[in-house]
Order: sequence, then structure tokens, then C-alpha cells
Amino acid sequence: MPHLPYALLGFILCSAVIADDLGVERPIRLPKVEFPTQKAVLDSIDRGCAFLRNRQNPDGSWGSARNTKGLNIYAPVPGSHRAFRLAVTALSTAALIENKGNDSNFSKVIGNGEEYLLEKLSYLRRATPMAIYNVWAHAYGIQALARMHQRIVGKSDANKTKLLRIEDLIRHQFGMLERYASIDGGWGYYDFNAQTKQPSGSSISFVNATCLVALHEAKERGIEPPEKLVKRAYDATQRQRLPDHSYLYGEYLKWKPRRGINRPGGSLGRSHACNLALQLWGDKTVTEDVHKICLDRLIARNGWLSVARKRPVPHESWFAVAGYFFYYGHYYASFCIKTLPEADQTLYQNHLAAILMPLQEKDGSWWDYPFYDYHQQYGTAMALMSLKRCLR
Repeated sequence: MPHLPYALLGFILCSAVIADDLGVERPIRLPKVEFPTQKAVLDSIDRGCAFLRNRQNPDGSWGSARNTKGLNIYAPVPGSHRAFRLAVTALSTAALIENKGNDSNFSKVIGNGEEYLLEKLSYLRRATPMAIYNVWAHAYGIQALARMHQRIVGKSDANKTKLLRIEDLIRHQFGMLERYASIDGGWGYYDFNAQTKQPSGSSISFVNATCLVALHEAKERGIEPPEKLVKRAYDATQRQRLPDHSYLYGEYLKWKPRRGINRPGGSLGRSHACNLALQLWGDKTVTEDVHKICLDRLIARNGWLSVARKRPVPHESWFAVAGYFFYYGHYYASFCIKTLPEADQTLYQNHLAAILMPLQEKDGSWWDYPFYDYHQQYGTAMALMSLKRCLR
């Protein structure tokens, strides 16, 4: 099987993980695997897009709370599921715009997803003072809206009303992120204190990164986010950065930096998002070499992420890795690949495609964590946008 070396080498190379923890960087051997052809990548993308088209809800959204099975995380109703559905719809819409934005067979599907976001995003709030899952929907909503904006800008005057509607909604999402930011800067998805109007819990490194990347995409569309909001989130992420290019899971672990979840093996799914976010907002120390080090780790030690994939209990795997880090980590790794010089991209594009394509299910989906009826949709969307960046 083409993906077997990735699952095995994560364990074989554990000595290299120890070396990294001691601050000694050594060359990382990448596995020798058969790389998929570009046609095979395109065929895989087509199957994934067909899955999303077939699984869209009648109202234009994706995902639902229907599959319970006693395996799901704390999710007070109805607010949690509004957030989950909007986040998944944003990801699915973005993935289809990227891959099928000019395909007339997907016009209605994309249009229905866009209209759902335009109608529902402005009403989203946190589910409870403790459950702040809505920050995911605000971030991924901005990313989807940025792609919607890019798709129609300059095409015709008839789209001007929709364009203004998109821009207003992006600014509204800025306001929501301001409202739900931690008092120390950045964002978390839980506030276990739950005693204050503004969340007073710890910011979480990869939530900060998710929001910062989305805010930068809005900036690229000419819609400037609040400077203070960005600066506080940037600083909070910097405080969680470790010298070995790993990131704390959250700022609450700053006094326990060598816990497994904070080491390179535990940070495999976070490092790329955090590196990318800091680089986009001006950190000159996140260089091509830093990206390559972290991409080499992801490829050679993919087993540390892979072994957690599809496990129903979060953080039960080695290095406290949770299943839902798998496609998230590869999604942001694909963005990091595109920051490299073109000559250096091909190797990483080939490896990323070789990791993801064998994991596609028979129905065309990808998933990494059993999560109501959202997991196939978000996994597929992230895999599709990752594979898009594997096309040369």
C-alpha cells in the first residue's frame, strides 16, 4: 500500500523526535513511495467534489447532528450545531469554489452553499459561556467569503450588490471575532472560567492560527481587519512558539512545555498553521528552512498523526494527538508548500498527495474523527483543498 511507509516511519524515527527535543536538528529521511500522477490527483478531486455535491442538505448547508452513537464531544444545543454546520458549510463551499468554481455542473451547489452562508452567518453566537465553537465558523466563514469575493469581483455590475453584501459580512465576522477573543488575545473554543462577558480562558495556538490565516485572506481581498485584533492574536501565538518550531497546544500549558502534546510529535498537526499565520503577518524568522523542517517531520513521522485517525476519543493517542488534527494539519501544510520557491514545491506536493489519496473512502470522502454528521464533510473539504495545492 502506498501509504504504509508513512504510518510506519513515524515510529521507526522516534529517535529523531528525541533529537529534536534536545535542540539538535538532524537530516530527516523521507520515505520512498510511489507518487501519484497528476491525472490521478485530478480524478481523486473529482470523486471528492462529487461526494460533497451528493451530501449537500436541501437548504444549501452541509452536516447535521443526526448521527449520535454516543461518540461525540460536548455540544450544547442548538448553538453548537449551528456553529458546526456553518463551519462545515464554509469549508465545503470554499473547497468547491477552488476546485469546481468554473464548472457549470457545480454552479447550483456552490450557489446554494454561498446563499446559506450569506443568510445565516450574521446570526451565529456562542452556544454557552463555556462553548465557543462559533469561532471556527467565523474563521472559515471569512475564508469562504474571501473566495466568493474573488470569484465574482470585476465580472459584471450585476454582482455589485452581492459583492457589497459579502464585504459587509466579512466585516461583521471581524466584529464577532473581536467579541469572542480571549482577554489575553487570540481565541479558544472553550472558556472553563465562563464567568466573564468576554472569554477569559486560554487562547489556543491553532485556533489563533486559523483565525489569523482567514483574516489575512480578507486583507488580500482589500478588507482590512482591525489592527489591534490581529496584533493581540499574533502576540498570543508567538508566546506559544517553542525553539524547536513546535507550538504549545494552548497558552495554559506554558509551564509544561515538554508535555507530549507540545513536542514535535504532538505539534505535527499545528506547526504548519501557526508557522503560516506568523509568516503572513510579518514574522521574518519563519523562513523557507523552517517550513521545510516541519514539512519533513510531517512526512517522515506521519504515523504519529495517522495512528490517531478515526479514534473516537480525543487525545487518546501517542503525544496526545487527536484524530481531528489529521486533515487539519495537512490542509495548512499544503498552504506552507505554496510559500516555497516553485522548484522546491514538487517533492512536497508529491508526498502530500501520496499520503492523502490512499485514504479516500469508497464513497469519495475523507474523514479522521467520528463527529455527528460533520466529519466526512470537513475531512473531504480539507483534503480537496490540500490536493488542489498538489497540482502543478
